[in-house]
Amino acid sequence: MEKSPRKIELLAPARNAEIGIEAIKHGADAVYIGAEGFGARVAAGNRVEDIGRLTELAHRYLARVYVTVNTIVYDRELGEVERLIRRLYNVGVDALIVQDMAVLRMDIPPIALHASTQCDTRTPARARFLQDVGFSQIVLPRELTLDEIREMHDAVDVPLESFVHGALCVSYSGDCHASRVLKGRSANRGECAQICRLPYDLYDGRGECVMRGRHLLSLRDMNRSEDLLSMLEAGVSSFKIEGRLKDAGYVKNVVSYYDRKLREITERYPDRYCRESCGKSDVTFSPSLQKSFNRGFTTYFLNGPERAIGSIYTPKSQGEPVGTVTGKSGAAIEACLDAPLANGDGLGFFNDAKEFVGFRLNRVEGSRLFPATKVDIKPGTRIYRNSDKAFDDLLRRETAIRTIAVEMTLRIAGSQLVIDLADERGNAVTATADAGEPQQAKTEQAEQRRKTLGKLGGTGYTLSSLDDRTGNRFFPAATLAALRRDAIELLDRANRMRYRREMRREEDRSAEFPDRRLDYHHNVANEAAARFYREHGVESISRAIEVAVPAKGKELRVMTTRYCLRRELGACMKKGGASKLVPPLSLRSGDITLQLDFDCSECRMFVMAKG
Repeated sequence: MEKSPRKIELLAPARNAEIGIEAIKHGADAVYIGAEGFGARVAAGNRVEDIGRLTELAHRYLARVYVTVNTIVYDRELGEVERLIRRLYNVGVDALIVQDMAVLRMDIPPIALHASTQCDTRTPARARFLQDVGFSQIVLPRELTLDEIREMHDAVDVPLESFVHGALCVSYSGDCHASRVLKGRSANRGECAQICRLPYDLYDGRGECVMRGRHLLSLRDMNRSEDLLSMLEAGVSSFKIEGRLKDAGYVKNVVSYYDRKLREITERYPDRYCRESCGKSDVTFSPSLQKSFNRGFTTYFLNGPERAIGSIYTPKSQGEPVGTVTGKSGAAIEACLDAPLANGDGLGFFNDAKEFVGFRLNRVEGSRLFPATKVDIKPGTRIYRNSDKAFDDLLRRETAIRTIAVEMTLRIAGSQLVIDLADERGNAVTATADAGEPQQAKTEQAEQRRKTLGKLGGTGYTLSSLDDRTGNRFFPAATLAALRRDAIELLDRANRMRYRREMRREEDRSAEFPDRRLDYHHNVANEAAARFYREHGVESISRAIEVAVPAKGKELRVMTTRYCLRRELGACMKKGGASKLVPPLSLRSGDITLQLDFDCSECRMFVMAKG
């Protein structure tokens, strides 16, 4: 039996409905967005009515809208979450991205559920369990290698979702408690204090400071744009861009770039892969990942452990290299440029202390740069552009249209003039009008009829073919235009009627959770979630630290990371260089002290802190 192509999805972030609409217009197959509460970005909430408006637009292209309800939930909030989910279902949302298993014990409509990356699905056994209890899609940890993704794919039948671009958390998602323990703000409640982006002093086991003021837990941004095919072959179906706090320009640029890359793959392998949504996006700019916010790039652990995963010298956007300083002439910087610069560009460089110094370009005259403020920069220094004014200005305009291709047949049936429309979504409609008294045209009419019927601007459609069977008869342009409008209205209505949402999978009540004992790392914050786990074989449950506050001064593991500071600094205990850093190691930043433990057999680092 011939296999049909696997559907793949480009999943874009949306801070609000307007950005979500831009993501769809620029090529996304789906967007994820936060609602009025309980999303893992407290600053990115949206009214349900606005999400409904986004959903209506997305469904025109068979694109989907997923809403993040992926914080842990307190007992007193269960009813509120239940009511929110019902409202989201009523405005057409396609799925919820959730962390808290209490959702599976709520009285809610049969909306599809996706397991958030906050579920910390590190093993095939856990992925299989989530599938068996009713999740339709599983978001994988960012840390997985291609081989580990294959193991996940072999264990489940549901689609796997994987991050491909954007900011990286240093800890396994869902297993970071640093913000809660040290600042009283829970990342599992959408209030991350970004402890990992702080500058730290590194102390060794002799109490000596061996590195000062470096961002030792801050990572570069992910960029897997060159690994999409290998990820597909490993089993990924949904490619997720991180960034629910990003602006519209970032989303437009990054989505357009990945849309092109995925289109290249589906055009090359049409028998193997196809996109989830319909319609072609035409953009007015050339997307470039270097031109959007980035701390430098890494593929993270996709192809195995890397050096230079960290962005230890700055947590700010570094941007693209654009030249090298050759000297100074008065107020001007002389430079050998690799790219043309413009007035208003934002530039930066690393000084002798390896601190990133940014400045605004007031004007540029050939290879002479005039900063808006005085800058102390030496010859030989590499210059980076982290704000391209012309590019940013372009992205603030209308930059894309997305259209559905339609085939049209114009014919006469008795006394009726008939248009048959069929689109790439599988919809087909027929509209009719009175043909009037037959009139033979004095001139050729086919081209004029094509022009009239092809005027689809603003409708979201484009005419791919016209089969005109009316010969040389004359029809007024007004008649043809009215018939075209009627047919397009019918096509819109047909798509709304035929659109089908995926429903929630049935829960296998006999499925057993892989672990028998749950501690605070499992984030069980309410009785409904506890009941869910007990019904699936768990015997002992310790509650989340958000509700069972640890004793003051008790040392806790607040991060579990695959990123290893020893490996990053060339002092790996297994690969050599261990003597460079005498254990135990600790990090200090203001009133924060973190102890570092290492499990070299599993290549894991544990960050410990006292509450």
